[in-house]
Amino acid sequence: MRDQEPEHPDHGEHRLTTREAAELLGVKPETVYAYVSRGRLGSRRTPGGRGSTFDAGEVRALARRNRRDGGTPAASGQELAVRTGITLIEGDRFYYRGVDAVELTARHSYEEVAEWLWTGQLRPGVAFTAPEASVALARRAVDALPEHAGPTDRLRVAAIAAAAADPLRFDLSEDAVLGTARVLIPTLVAALPPVLDDGHDRDPLAHRLWTRLSGRPADEAALHALDRALSLLVDHDLAASTLAVRVAASARAHAYAAVSAGLGVIEGHLHGAAGGLAHRLLLEVLDQGSAAPVVAEELRAGRRIPGLGHRLYPGEDPRARALFALLEDMPRAAPALAAARDIQATAARHTPLHANVDLALAVLTASCGMPSTAAETIFAVARTAGWIAHALEEYGERPLRMRPSGLYSGPRPPQPLPE
Repeated sequence: MRDQEPEHPDHGEHRLTTREAAELLGVKPETVYAYVSRGRLGSRRTPGGRGSTFDAGEVRALARRNRRDGGTPAASGQELAVRTGITLIEGDRFYYRGVDAVELTARHSYEEVAEWLWTGQLRPGVAFTAPEASVALARRAVDALPEHAGPTDRLRVAAIAAAAADPLRFDLSEDAVLGTARVLIPTLVAALPPVLDDGHDRDPLAHRLWTRLSGRPADEAALHALDRALSLLVDHDLAASTLAVRVAASARAHAYAAVSAGLGVIEGHLHGAAGGLAHRLLLEVLDQGSAAPVVAEELRAGRRIPGLGHRLYPGEDPRARALFALLEDMPRAAPALAAARDIQATAARHTPLHANVDLALAVLTASCGMPSTAAETIFAVARTAGWIAHALEEYGERPLRMRPSGLYSGPRPPQPLPE
Protein backbone atom coordinates (compact mmCIF):
# COMPACT_ATOMS: atom_id res chain seq x y z
CA MET A 1 0.00 0.00 0.00
CA ARG A 2 2.82 2.41 0.89
CA ASP A 3 4.42 1.93 -2.55
CA GLN A 4 1.27 3.31 -4.17
CA GLU A 5 1.23 6.40 -1.98
CA PRO A 6 4.37 8.48 -2.69
CA GLU A 7 6.16 9.86 0.34
CA HIS A 8 7.50 12.74 -1.73
CA PRO A 9 6.09 14.38 -4.86
CA ASP A 10 9.01 13.06 -6.90
CA HIS A 11 8.95 9.54 -5.40
CA GLY A 12 9.01 6.99 -8.19
CA GLU A 13 9.97 9.67 -10.76
CA HIS A 14 13.27 11.31 -9.79
CA ARG A 15 16.17 8.84 -9.88
CA LEU A 16 19.56 9.34 -8.27
CA THR A 17 22.91 8.19 -9.62
CA THR A 18 25.14 6.01 -7.46
CA ARG A 19 27.30 9.04 -6.60
CA GLU A 20 24.26 11.13 -5.62
CA ALA A 21 22.85 8.31 -3.50
CA ALA A 22 26.20 7.83 -1.76
CA GLU A 23 26.43 11.56 -0.96
CA LEU A 24 22.91 11.62 0.45
CA LEU A 25 23.61 8.57 2.60
CA GLY A 26 27.06 9.75 3.62
CA VAL A 27 28.73 6.52 2.49
CA LYS A 28 31.04 5.28 -0.25
CA PRO A 29 29.57 4.14 -3.58
CA GLU A 30 30.60 0.54 -2.72
CA THR A 31 28.40 0.74 0.38
CA VAL A 32 25.42 1.75 -1.76
CA TYR A 33 25.77 -1.49 -3.71
CA ALA A 34 26.15 -3.38 -0.45
CA TYR A 35 22.77 -1.93 0.61
CA VAL A 36 21.29 -3.26 -2.63
CA SER A 37 22.77 -6.75 -2.18
CA ARG A 38 21.37 -6.91 1.37
CA GLY A 39 17.88 -5.84 0.35
CA ARG A 40 18.03 -2.44 2.07
CA LEU A 41 17.77 -0.47 -1.17
CA GLY A 42 16.27 -1.07 -4.59
CA SER A 43 18.07 -0.19 -7.82
CA ARG A 44 17.29 0.02 -11.51
CA ARG A 45 19.69 -0.29 -14.43
CA THR A 46 20.13 2.83 -16.53
CA PRO A 47 18.45 2.29 -19.93
CA GLY A 48 21.22 1.71 -22.44
CA GLY A 49 23.87 2.32 -19.80
CA ARG A 50 26.04 0.39 -17.39
CA GLY A 51 25.18 2.18 -14.15
CA SER A 52 22.29 1.96 -11.71
CA THR A 53 19.80 4.55 -10.49
CA PHE A 54 18.01 4.80 -7.17
CA ASP A 55 14.64 6.10 -6.06
CA ALA A 56 15.20 9.44 -4.30
CA GLY A 57 12.47 8.92 -1.72
CA GLU A 58 13.74 5.46 -0.82
CA VAL A 59 17.30 6.75 -0.40
CA ARG A 60 16.09 9.57 1.87
CA ALA A 61 14.09 7.08 3.95
CA LEU A 62 17.17 4.87 4.35
CA ALA A 63 19.26 7.89 5.36
CA ARG A 64 16.68 8.74 8.05
CA ARG A 65 16.73 5.15 9.35
CA ASN A 66 20.52 5.17 9.52
CA ARG A 67 20.49 8.43 11.50
CA ARG A 68 17.79 7.10 13.82
CA ASP A 69 19.74 3.87 14.41
CA GLY A 70 22.83 5.83 15.36
CA GLY A 71 24.98 5.65 12.27
CA THR A 72 25.70 3.11 9.59
CA PRO A 73 23.89 -0.22 9.62
CA ALA A 74 27.04 -2.07 10.58
CA ALA A 75 27.64 0.23 13.53
CA SER A 76 24.08 -0.02 14.79
CA GLY A 77 23.76 -3.79 14.43
CA GLN A 78 21.05 -3.40 11.77
CA GLU A 79 23.14 -4.80 8.95
CA LEU A 80 20.37 -6.61 7.12
CA ALA A 81 16.95 -5.24 6.30
CA VAL A 82 14.50 -6.89 3.91
CA ARG A 83 11.66 -5.17 2.13
CA THR A 84 8.45 -7.14 2.64
CA GLY A 85 4.77 -6.56 1.99
CA ILE A 86 3.53 -9.22 4.43
CA THR A 87 3.49 -7.88 8.00
CA LEU A 88 3.86 -4.38 9.41
CA ILE A 89 4.38 -3.76 13.14
CA GLU A 90 3.68 -0.18 14.14
CA GLY A 91 3.15 1.11 17.65
CA ASP A 92 1.16 -1.49 19.56
CA ARG A 93 -0.57 -2.89 16.49
CA PHE A 94 0.35 -5.20 13.64
CA TYR A 95 -1.07 -5.67 10.17
CA TYR A 96 -1.26 -8.51 7.65
CA ARG A 97 -0.96 -7.01 4.16
CA GLY A 98 -2.17 -3.66 5.49
CA VAL A 99 -5.19 -5.10 7.35
CA ASP A 100 -5.36 -4.95 11.15
CA ALA A 101 -4.35 -8.48 12.16
CA VAL A 102 -6.38 -8.55 15.38
CA GLU A 103 -9.55 -7.60 13.52
CA LEU A 104 -8.82 -10.00 10.65
CA THR A 105 -8.21 -12.97 12.95
CA ALA A 106 -11.38 -12.21 14.91
CA ARG A 107 -13.46 -12.80 11.79
CA HIS A 108 -11.59 -15.46 9.84
CA SER A 109 -10.18 -18.93 10.48
CA TYR A 110 -6.51 -19.82 10.45
CA GLU A 111 -6.78 -21.30 6.95
CA GLU A 112 -8.49 -18.16 5.65
CA VAL A 113 -5.86 -15.92 7.24
CA ALA A 114 -3.11 -18.06 5.70
CA GLU A 115 -4.68 -17.66 2.24
CA TRP A 116 -4.84 -13.89 2.77
CA LEU A 117 -1.16 -13.84 3.69
CA TRP A 118 -0.19 -15.93 0.66
CA THR A 119 -2.36 -14.38 -2.04
CA GLY A 120 -3.95 -11.18 -0.72
CA GLN A 121 -7.34 -12.81 -1.28
CA LEU A 122 -9.81 -14.40 1.12
CA ARG A 123 -11.26 -17.86 0.48
CA PRO A 124 -14.20 -18.22 2.88
CA GLY A 125 -14.60 -21.75 4.19
CA VAL A 126 -11.27 -23.01 2.82
CA ALA A 127 -9.99 -26.21 4.50
CA PHE A 128 -6.51 -27.68 4.05
CA THR A 129 -6.33 -31.42 3.40
CA ALA A 130 -3.41 -33.74 2.74
CA PRO A 131 -3.16 -36.83 0.50
CA GLU A 132 -3.21 -40.12 2.41
CA ALA A 133 0.12 -41.26 0.95
CA SER A 134 1.92 -38.16 2.21
CA VAL A 135 0.37 -38.46 5.67
CA ALA A 136 1.17 -42.18 5.92
CA LEU A 137 4.83 -41.63 5.05
CA ALA A 138 5.14 -38.71 7.49
CA ARG A 139 3.50 -40.73 10.29
CA ARG A 140 5.85 -43.66 9.78
CA ALA A 141 8.84 -41.33 9.96
CA VAL A 142 7.56 -39.62 13.11
CA ASP A 143 6.64 -42.93 14.77
CA ALA A 144 10.25 -44.08 14.33
CA LEU A 145 11.53 -41.29 16.60
CA PRO A 146 12.31 -42.02 20.27
CA GLU A 147 9.60 -41.21 22.80
CA HIS A 148 11.52 -38.26 24.21
CA ALA A 149 11.59 -36.50 20.80
CA GLY A 150 10.23 -32.98 21.05
CA PRO A 151 7.42 -31.49 18.95
CA THR A 152 9.80 -29.63 16.65
CA ASP A 153 11.75 -32.85 16.07
CA ARG A 154 8.52 -34.51 14.95
CA LEU A 155 7.46 -31.63 12.73
CA ARG A 156 10.88 -31.39 11.10
CA VAL A 157 10.95 -35.12 10.35
CA ALA A 158 7.38 -34.94 9.00
CA ALA A 159 8.37 -32.07 6.68
CA ILE A 160 11.34 -34.05 5.35
CA ALA A 161 9.18 -37.14 4.78
CA ALA A 162 6.52 -35.08 3.00
CA ALA A 163 9.22 -33.58 0.78
CA ALA A 164 10.56 -37.01 -0.16
CA ALA A 165 7.03 -38.03 -1.20
CA ASP A 166 6.61 -35.02 -3.50
CA PRO A 167 8.42 -35.31 -6.86
CA LEU A 168 7.28 -31.79 -7.77
CA ARG A 169 8.90 -30.13 -4.76
CA PHE A 170 11.52 -28.38 -6.90
CA ASP A 171 8.87 -26.47 -8.85
CA LEU A 172 9.11 -22.99 -7.34
CA SER A 173 6.33 -21.39 -9.36
CA GLU A 174 3.73 -19.61 -7.24
CA ASP A 175 0.93 -22.07 -7.97
CA ALA A 176 3.16 -25.04 -7.15
CA VAL A 177 4.38 -23.52 -3.86
CA LEU A 178 0.81 -22.67 -2.84
CA GLY A 179 -0.20 -26.25 -3.58
CA THR A 180 2.66 -27.45 -1.39
CA ALA A 181 1.62 -25.14 1.44
CA ARG A 182 -2.00 -26.33 1.43
CA VAL A 183 -0.79 -29.93 1.71
CA LEU A 184 2.22 -29.50 4.01
CA ILE A 185 0.45 -27.82 6.93
CA PRO A 186 -2.26 -30.50 7.38
CA THR A 187 0.42 -33.19 6.86
CA LEU A 188 2.45 -31.76 9.75
CA VAL A 189 -0.61 -31.86 12.00
CA ALA A 190 -1.70 -35.34 10.91
CA ALA A 191 1.81 -36.73 11.49
CA LEU A 192 1.75 -35.83 15.19
CA PRO A 193 0.72 -38.68 17.52
CA PRO A 194 -3.00 -38.32 18.41
CA VAL A 195 -4.04 -38.00 22.06
CA LEU A 196 -7.76 -38.22 21.28
CA ASP A 197 -9.40 -40.04 18.39
CA ASP A 198 -8.39 -38.48 15.09
CA GLY A 199 -10.64 -35.77 13.72
CA HIS A 200 -11.88 -35.91 10.15
CA ASP A 201 -9.59 -34.41 7.52
CA ARG A 202 -12.33 -31.91 6.61
CA ASP A 203 -12.51 -30.60 10.18
CA PRO A 204 -11.00 -27.14 10.77
CA LEU A 205 -7.27 -27.44 11.27
CA ALA A 206 -7.58 -26.19 14.86
CA HIS A 207 -9.82 -29.17 15.69
CA ARG A 208 -7.38 -31.64 14.14
CA LEU A 209 -4.52 -30.04 16.06
CA TRP A 210 -6.51 -30.17 19.32
CA THR A 211 -6.66 -33.98 19.09
CA ARG A 212 -2.83 -33.98 19.07
CA LEU A 213 -2.48 -31.71 22.10
CA SER A 214 -5.18 -32.46 24.66
CA GLY A 215 -6.91 -35.53 26.06
CA ARG A 216 -9.98 -33.46 26.91
CA PRO A 217 -12.90 -33.14 24.51
CA ALA A 218 -12.85 -29.71 22.91
CA ASP A 219 -15.68 -27.25 23.49
CA GLU A 220 -16.49 -24.47 21.06
CA ALA A 221 -14.87 -21.72 23.13
CA ALA A 222 -11.59 -23.61 23.49
CA LEU A 223 -11.44 -24.48 19.79
CA HIS A 224 -12.10 -20.86 18.90
CA ALA A 225 -9.26 -19.76 21.19
CA LEU A 226 -6.87 -22.29 19.62
CA ASP A 227 -7.83 -21.20 16.10
CA ARG A 228 -7.37 -17.55 17.09
CA ALA A 229 -3.95 -18.32 18.55
CA LEU A 230 -2.90 -19.98 15.28
CA SER A 231 -4.09 -16.98 13.28
CA LEU A 232 -2.39 -14.42 15.53
CA LEU A 233 0.90 -16.32 15.33
CA VAL A 234 0.92 -16.78 11.54
CA ASP A 235 3.59 -14.13 11.00
CA HIS A 236 5.46 -11.46 12.92
CA ASP A 237 7.79 -9.70 10.49
CA LEU A 238 11.39 -10.93 10.29
CA ALA A 239 11.70 -13.10 13.37
CA ALA A 240 14.84 -15.25 13.51
CA SER A 241 13.14 -18.32 12.04
CA THR A 242 11.57 -16.27 9.26
CA LEU A 243 14.95 -14.85 8.32
CA ALA A 244 16.32 -18.41 8.13
CA VAL A 245 13.45 -19.32 5.79
CA ARG A 246 14.23 -16.35 3.55
CA VAL A 247 17.92 -17.27 3.42
CA ALA A 248 16.96 -20.79 2.31
CA ALA A 249 14.49 -19.45 -0.26
CA SER A 250 17.11 -17.00 -1.51
CA ALA A 251 19.29 -20.02 -2.32
CA ARG A 252 16.23 -21.47 -4.08
CA ALA A 253 15.67 -24.28 -1.63
CA HIS A 254 12.20 -25.78 -2.13
CA ALA A 255 9.35 -24.89 0.23
CA TYR A 256 9.72 -28.00 2.41
CA ALA A 257 13.41 -27.24 2.93
CA ALA A 258 12.68 -23.59 3.67
CA VAL A 259 10.13 -24.62 6.31
CA SER A 260 12.68 -27.06 7.75
CA ALA A 261 15.12 -24.17 8.12
CA GLY A 262 12.51 -22.25 10.10
CA LEU A 263 11.80 -25.27 12.30
CA GLY A 264 15.50 -25.57 13.06
CA VAL A 265 15.59 -22.04 14.47
CA ILE A 266 12.24 -22.04 16.23
CA GLU A 267 13.44 -24.65 18.73
CA GLY A 268 15.55 -22.06 20.55
CA HIS A 269 14.38 -21.09 24.03
CA LEU A 270 14.38 -17.43 22.98
CA HIS A 271 11.93 -18.13 20.15
CA GLY A 272 9.34 -20.88 19.76
CA ALA A 273 10.13 -22.63 23.04
CA ALA A 274 9.38 -19.52 25.12
CA GLY A 275 5.71 -20.48 25.45
CA GLY A 276 6.68 -23.77 27.07
CA LEU A 277 8.85 -21.96 29.62
CA ALA A 278 5.93 -19.68 30.46
CA HIS A 279 3.64 -22.73 30.77
CA ARG A 280 5.94 -24.39 33.33
CA LEU A 281 6.28 -21.12 35.26
CA LEU A 282 2.49 -20.80 35.33
CA LEU A 283 2.05 -24.33 36.71
CA GLU A 284 4.60 -23.62 39.42
CA VAL A 285 2.72 -20.49 40.47
CA LEU A 286 -0.55 -22.44 40.55
CA ASP A 287 1.14 -25.13 42.65
CA GLN A 288 2.62 -22.68 45.16
CA GLY A 289 -0.39 -20.36 45.24
CA SER A 290 1.67 -17.20 44.71
CA ALA A 291 3.98 -15.76 42.07
CA ALA A 292 6.32 -14.09 44.56
CA PRO A 293 8.51 -17.10 45.52
CA VAL A 294 8.52 -18.41 41.95
CA VAL A 295 9.60 -15.08 40.44
CA ALA A 296 12.21 -14.66 43.18
CA GLU A 297 13.73 -18.06 42.39
CA GLU A 298 13.82 -17.33 38.66
CA LEU A 299 15.65 -14.04 39.26
CA ARG A 300 17.99 -15.64 41.78
CA ALA A 301 18.96 -18.22 39.15
CA GLY A 302 19.75 -15.40 36.73
CA ARG A 303 16.87 -16.19 34.41
CA ARG A 304 14.53 -13.70 32.82
CA ILE A 305 10.82 -14.10 33.52
CA PRO A 306 9.25 -15.75 30.45
CA GLY A 307 6.05 -14.32 29.00
CA LEU A 308 6.77 -10.67 29.81
CA GLY A 309 7.83 -7.81 27.57
CA HIS A 310 8.47 -7.62 23.84
CA ARG A 311 11.12 -5.56 22.11
CA LEU A 312 8.78 -4.64 19.23
CA TYR A 313 5.93 -3.31 21.38
CA PRO A 314 6.35 -0.34 23.72
CA GLY A 315 3.05 -1.31 25.38
CA GLU A 316 1.05 -4.52 25.47
CA ASP A 317 1.53 -7.22 22.85
CA PRO A 318 -1.72 -7.02 20.80
CA ARG A 319 -1.68 -10.79 20.29
CA ALA A 320 -1.69 -11.33 24.04
CA ARG A 321 -4.47 -8.79 24.51
CA ALA A 322 -6.67 -10.54 21.95
CA LEU A 323 -6.07 -14.00 23.42
CA PHE A 324 -6.62 -12.88 27.02
CA ALA A 325 -9.98 -11.38 26.00
CA LEU A 326 -11.09 -14.80 24.72
CA LEU A 327 -9.70 -16.67 27.71
CA GLU A 328 -11.62 -14.43 30.11
CA ASP A 329 -14.82 -15.97 28.72
CA MET A 330 -13.62 -19.50 29.47
CA PRO A 331 -14.39 -20.48 33.10
CA ARG A 332 -11.77 -23.25 33.05
CA ALA A 333 -9.08 -20.63 32.30
CA ALA A 334 -9.80 -18.51 35.40
CA PRO A 335 -7.11 -20.02 37.70
CA ALA A 336 -4.37 -19.80 35.02
CA LEU A 337 -5.44 -16.25 34.16
CA ALA A 338 -5.18 -15.22 37.80
CA ALA A 339 -1.71 -16.79 38.02
CA ALA A 340 -0.62 -14.94 34.87
CA ARG A 341 -1.79 -11.62 36.31
CA ASP A 342 0.05 -12.41 39.55
CA ILE A 343 3.27 -13.07 37.60
CA GLN A 344 2.93 -9.81 35.70
CA ALA A 345 2.15 -7.74 38.80
CA THR A 346 5.01 -9.29 40.81
CA ALA A 347 7.66 -8.97 38.10
CA ALA A 348 6.58 -5.45 37.13
CA ARG A 349 6.60 -4.02 40.65
CA HIS A 350 9.43 -1.58 39.83
CA THR A 351 9.54 -1.58 36.03
CA PRO A 352 6.36 -1.63 33.89
CA LEU A 353 6.19 -4.93 32.01
CA HIS A 354 3.37 -6.19 29.84
CA ALA A 355 2.39 -9.78 29.10
CA ASN A 356 3.40 -11.05 25.68
CA VAL A 357 1.82 -13.75 23.54
CA ASP A 358 3.90 -16.50 25.19
CA LEU A 359 2.16 -15.92 28.53
CA ALA A 360 -1.27 -15.87 26.87
CA LEU A 361 -0.41 -19.08 25.03
CA ALA A 362 0.68 -20.62 28.34
CA VAL A 363 -2.70 -19.79 29.89
CA LEU A 364 -4.45 -21.45 26.94
CA THR A 365 -2.36 -24.63 27.02
CA ALA A 366 -2.34 -24.97 30.82
CA SER A 367 -6.10 -24.49 31.16
CA CYS A 368 -6.92 -26.93 28.35
CA GLY A 369 -4.99 -29.90 29.73
CA MET A 370 -2.15 -29.64 27.24
CA PRO A 371 1.52 -30.38 27.99
CA SER A 372 4.10 -27.59 28.20
CA THR A 373 5.37 -28.54 24.73
CA ALA A 374 1.97 -27.70 23.20
CA ALA A 375 2.82 -23.99 22.94
CA GLU A 376 5.83 -24.82 20.77
CA THR A 377 3.70 -27.05 18.54
CA ILE A 378 1.03 -24.37 18.12
CA PHE A 379 3.68 -21.76 17.36
CA ALA A 380 5.43 -23.93 14.76
CA VAL A 381 2.25 -25.03 12.94
CA ALA A 382 0.94 -21.46 12.89
CA ARG A 383 4.18 -19.91 11.70
CA THR A 384 4.56 -22.42 8.85
CA ALA A 385 1.97 -20.42 6.89
CA GLY A 386 3.96 -17.22 7.42
CA TRP A 387 7.18 -18.93 6.37
CA ILE A 388 5.55 -19.99 3.12
CA ALA A 389 4.46 -16.39 2.51
CA HIS A 390 8.02 -15.17 3.01
CA ALA A 391 9.45 -17.95 0.84
CA LEU A 392 7.05 -16.96 -1.96
CA GLU A 393 8.12 -13.34 -1.63
CA GLU A 394 11.80 -14.28 -1.65
CA TYR A 395 11.43 -16.50 -4.74
CA GLY A 396 10.47 -13.31 -6.59
CA GLU A 397 13.74 -11.60 -5.63
CA ARG A 398 17.23 -11.91 -7.06
CA PRO A 399 18.73 -15.29 -6.10
CA LEU A 400 21.35 -15.43 -3.33
CA ARG A 401 20.82 -11.82 -2.30
CA MET A 402 20.75 -12.83 1.38
CA ARG A 403 24.53 -12.88 1.53
CA PRO A 404 25.96 -10.41 4.04
CA SER A 405 29.69 -9.79 4.06
CA GLY A 406 31.74 -10.95 7.00
CA LEU A 407 33.79 -8.38 8.93
CA TYR A 408 37.03 -10.31 9.33
CA SER A 409 38.58 -9.78 12.76
CA GLY A 410 41.34 -12.43 12.70
CA PRO A 411 45.09 -11.92 12.32
CA ARG A 412 46.14 -10.18 9.12
CA PRO A 413 47.84 -12.39 6.52
CA PRO A 414 50.38 -13.50 5.68
CA GLN A 415 50.84 -15.61 8.80
CA PRO A 416 53.42 -18.40 9.07
CA LEU A 417 52.16 -21.92 8.45
CA PRO A 418 51.31 -23.74 11.67
CA GLU A 419 53.83 -26.38 12.73
